[in-house]
Amino acid sequence: QVQLVESGGGRVQPGGSLRLSCAASGSIFNINAMGWYRQAPGKQRELVATITSDGSTDYADSVKGRFTISRDNAKNTEYLQMNTLKPEDTAVYYCHARLLEKRTWRYGDYWGQGTQVTVSS
Repeated sequence: QVQLVESGGGRVQPGGSLRLSCAASGSIFNINAMGWYRQAPGKQRELVATITSDGSTDYADSVKGRFTISRDNAKNTEYLQMNTLKPEDTAVYYCHARLLEKRTWRYGDYWGQGTQVTVSS
């Protein structure tokens, strides 16, 4: 069974920084794309950033220049470094991974449980 476990959320003042981590574990053969999404109260879940297995990245316009996504393939872990945080970044952040599971030998989409990020003075 595959699990994605997130850590690193919390409360920070505007202009501050946080680093989110997401570790994948279980019956994993390899991980293709990884990414971070967020959902604010009353809004739909939106894409924040993605990273492919070879390190190509893409970002939502609202976070470009402030957030950086990275991954450690040896540890099956992805990160989201968030700088210059704004109140509008407040949301529950979810990690995502598209991976090949050994049990089924099929690619599937997996999600973390979500971690709250609150930006407030």
